[in-house]
Amino acid sequence: MGFLGLFKRKDKDNQRKYQLGMKKTRSGLMGKLQNLFSHYNEITEDFFDDLTDIFIMADIGVETTLDFIEELKADERVKEVKDVSELQPIIVDKMFELYLQQEIVRVDLNVQKDGLTVFLFVGVNGSGKTTSIAKVAHRLKKEKKKVLLAAGDTFRAGAVDQLAIWADRVGVDIVTKPAGSDPSSVIFDALQKATKEKYDVLLCDTAGRLQNKTNLMKELEKMHRVIEREVPGAPHETLLVIDATTGQNGLSQAEAFMEVAKITGIILTKLDGTSKGGIVLAIRDKYHIPIKMVGLGEKLDDLEPFDLEEYIAGLFVEMEEQDA
Repeated sequence: MGFLGLFKRKDKDNQRKYQLGMKKTRSGLMGKLQNLFSHYNEITEDFFDDLTDIFIMADIGVETTLDFIEELKADERVKEVKDVSELQPIIVDKMFELYLQQEIVRVDLNVQKDGLTVFLFVGVNGSGKTTSIAKVAHRLKKEKKKVLLAAGDTFRAGAVDQLAIWADRVGVDIVTKPAGSDPSSVIFDALQKATKEKYDVLLCDTAGRLQNKTNLMKELEKMHRVIEREVPGAPHETLLVIDATTGQNGLSQAEAFMEVAKITGIILTKLDGTSKGGIVLAIRDKYHIPIKMVGLGEKLDDLEPFDLEEYIAGLFVEMEEQDA
């Protein structure tokens, strides 16, 4: 059995989605790792230098990679390694440790058992925010939840119409106002409708104008006040949508949005479209925010709850096949 066979593989469909969705990252990372392992007979400083370069190029990030390599060097098991290939399961193990950070990480969406659940979605324009809202709505609808959308991105041209099209496609209701309306007034109307008509979940779109942080902060603060007044304890999630293909720019976006909103989780879109999927580890290590969902394809069903085991297995499955 390959060392990844020790994972508690739960769902064959989920496993297949991760393996297909991680193909670009895996082909880039695995090719470099396999080449590295074949060029060294023993573990040396040069080996660790080359391994550092590979992880940085995979968008794990400089700081995260340097810390990772130092912890790898300090691991007692590494001192016992006779063959470079024996390092592979230790690397996998250390990736788990890096993500978990010695704590229980809640990765499921915080949907309330009773009453109205409210989610805010934030992210720059073009990150896949609108599509992610639609995909989350689709998933919740399949779980028999009554879902309502609020088109709170009222200043970006076409944003309201775009979300309305998705609402129609998914088959859920939406609250809209004309372009240029106060976003908080849209949220207020949606909260009134959701409460009166007993919806289970309200998904709120917000503006992505990060270039004007002051206005965005005021806007989000006002939304929070409106939501908390109408639904005590809400919003139950504030989800930052990041495009995985933007790499280190995605890290910068996370940092910027953390300054203007209390982010509870990340939706990482287009993970299937990048060869640098290490951003998952970089975000978690640098900002301590859990990845809640990842985009592994274009279909409505291709936004998956983040599964750390399947993510790492998706990176290393070819290595497992060679090890078997």
